[in-house]
Amino acid sequence: MSQSSQQHPIGSPFGAAATAAEVLEGVDLRGRFVVVTGGHQGIGFEVTRALARAGADVLVAARSPERAAEKVAGIAGVEVDRLDLVDPESVDAFAGRRLAAGRPVDVLVNCAAAAPPAGRTLDAYGHEIQFATSHLGPFRLTLALLPLLRAARHGARVVNVSSGAQRMGAIRWDDPDFTTGYHPGLAYAQAKRANVLFAVELDRRWAADGVRGYAVHPGVVIGTNLNNRPEDQAAYREQGLLDEEGRPVIDPAVGKKTAAQGAATIVFAAASPLLDGIGGVYLKDCEVSVVDGADRPLTADSIPAEAHPDSVDPEAARRLWELTERMLAR
Repeated sequence: MSQSSQQHPIGSPFGAAATAAEVLEGVDLRGRFVVVTGGHQGIGFEVTRALARAGADVLVAARSPERAAEKVAGIAGVEVDRLDLVDPESVDAFAGRRLAAGRPVDVLVNCAAAAPPAGRTLDAYGHEIQFATSHLGPFRLTLALLPLLRAARHGARVVNVSSGAQRMGAIRWDDPDFTTGYHPGLAYAQAKRANVLFAVELDRRWAADGVRGYAVHPGVVIGTNLNNRPEDQAAYREQGLLDEEGRPVIDPAVGKKTAAQGAATIVFAAASPLLDGIGGVYLKDCEVSVVDGADRPLTADSIPAEAHPDSVDPEAARRLWELTERMLAR
């Protein structure tokens, strides 16, 4: 299979330990408008705070705008609106409000996600919940906001928050909703690969309109809303992600990061001038990832997260786009 043509490192000065604030130091985002889904919790909150401090106006889209408003209270330039990504009517209503307001969207950060449920869980339309939350909903939202993305004066960026799990995330072309063989980890990995493929095809289709697509591996950040369930603690200790006292183990060199470090690659994708003219790529550690298809095991001292060849394959990206359109049309 081929790969995204720009998927090679660019010589970024930032490394695995960089924080969001460090990446945005000296970057002036005044006048820019950014939409961040799930931007009130975990890594998303750090993204919102960093972008706002750099001068951007940030709209946090959340299922519970009341709870989100409490979290972001006091951060200048941040507002909140209601959005439930697994409810097409909610997505359309959110987009309708933005279109009516008419303000161009400079950056859309698709950050919201669902914690992997133990058992197969479906949305109201029969779609597996992780795929619906992390891919189908963001796809619908992004397409609905396309007129506002195209209207951005300096070009627009769409940032999909993916994961190193994209390496294991084969798309189940004939059964993306896991009617058979459900496993929470495989469903999560499929959704994360979809995030990358969506960015690749989005960039191919819309780059000429000034809209560029990126997918991001933020690192492994323990303590976010996605991974703070008590039943996961033993597994995290075994994987070297928590110490015996239950505290997160921070080691950016192998991808174990704080929330501020995890947000760094997201804001790098959202705002760094180093990516001007580049798109359709998967990023890790504030850099365009190398492509590595080797079958390397996950251990406490090694967490492979480089771009898998199948995750940045243009033909697979086109196929997923078409599959997604069919799923949303049902």
